[in-house]
Amino acid sequence: MIDRKDLGSWLSGPPTAEGDYPGRRLGRPRTGPGSVGRPGRRVLALCIDWAACYAIAAAFFGGNQLAILAVFAVEQTLLVGLAGFGLGHRLAGLRVEGVDGRPVGILAAAIRAVLLCLLIPAVIFDVDQRGLHDKAARTVVARL
Repeated sequence: MIDRKDLGSWLSGPPTAEGDYPGRRLGRPRTGPGSVGRPGRRVLALCIDWAACYAIAAAFFGGNQLAILAVFAVEQTLLVGLAGFGLGHRLAGLRVEGVDGRPVGILAAAIRAVLLCLLIPAVIFDVDQRGLHDKAARTVVARL
């Protein structure tokens, strides 16, 4: 049986050196603009996006649960793909960009949105705080 400590290291990847920080391997600064967005801001952004999508789905589709998820997927695909951030990202001071710092594009945003809707890929992340959905789409959530 895998104990909790072993499971955490398996999910996070190899242990990091003293003075390491999320995003260092990606060439990101430790803090400030361009640094990896921390979980608190990311959860805030998700809550804002989900609330907005819930309101839209309630107004146009009677609050159907699948409609909320579909509105969320469309919002994430279009706004992240075209602008680099969803409503929640923008309000939380975050943006989604490629690991190379370039704009994401519609295809990568769609891959990321579909995996984000599955939830599990979003809660399994590496030492750079990139969920499986970000790894699959080759994206990173960075601070503005």
